[in-house]
Amino acid sequence: MSEAAAARERRIGYLCAFLVLFVWAGFLLSSRLAGTQPFTAWDIAALRFAGGSLAALPLVLLLRPARVKGAHLAAMLATAAFGFPILAYHGFGFAPVAHAGVMNAGMLPFLTAGLAAIFLGERFSRRRALSLAVVACGIGLIASDTFGNHPGAWRGDLLFLAGASCWAVYTLLVRHWRISAEAATLSVALWAGPIYLPIWWFLLPSNLAAVPLGAALYQLVFQGVFAAIVAGFLFTRAVTALGAPRTTAITALVPGMAALAAWPLLGEPLGLLGLLGIGVATLGMILAVGIPLRRA
Repeated sequence: MSEAAAARERRIGYLCAFLVLFVWAGFLLSSRLAGTQPFTAWDIAALRFAGGSLAALPLVLLLRPARVKGAHLAAMLATAAFGFPILAYHGFGFAPVAHAGVMNAGMLPFLTAGLAAIFLGERFSRRRALSLAVVACGIGLIASDTFGNHPGAWRGDLLFLAGASCWAVYTLLVRHWRISAEAATLSVALWAGPIYLPIWWFLLPSNLAAVPLGAALYQLVFQGVFAAIVAGFLFTRAVTALGAPRTTAITALVPGMAALAAWPLLGEPLGLLGLLGIGVATLGMILAVGIPLRRA
């Protein structure tokens, strides 16, 4: 790849990574909102998968992305399609947005870095390690500001952490297998609905009939189109262009963005430590994004 092409690829990667911040913050806010409404977590998942499959079908017919191997597709469905969102939706029944931001998006850089070091033999420069340490301090400040205000939220925290682990595995698998953003996103979105919806319809608890039509349509569109397809494509494209560590370092901004937005929108206040933590995490992200990773 020429220098000009490489520079263009980096610009595309940074643009996709920063755009995904807004969709992920919206995902946290919308999912928490759903947790305060009559939906069950299984209902939100059903709307996500229904909307995603409906939106993916015409895109697959139009774009005809490369086919993904069966074993690869199964692994991506287990982690990105089912593991990540279903665990998160259940977590919102116990914990607020700030917890989700810290334990879900906030932990993603560290989970990805740890898995990459163990399975892909990747190591970091001192400056890279410093950036992760700064991000950790920022995430810790946000956590200290909010985690003592919600007794019993630890159950949601564990679910958020498990969901983030699923997404970290997906991130590294897509990178290792060199699957394009288009193929990965559309394959996951297309197949998740036909697999999940019959199970939900016949076996899983539902309260969808008690939900206002407008609320259900909103979740169908946002979760299915924006959270599943738009965010999935942007994130995977950023990983392709920038690598997993740099992309996930940028997503360290999501906890602060979501916590700030949840204050006026959902009535979940943020104190001085939380505001300071947002600034510190932002500094860590700035340190991280320009740092190349070296393969051992």
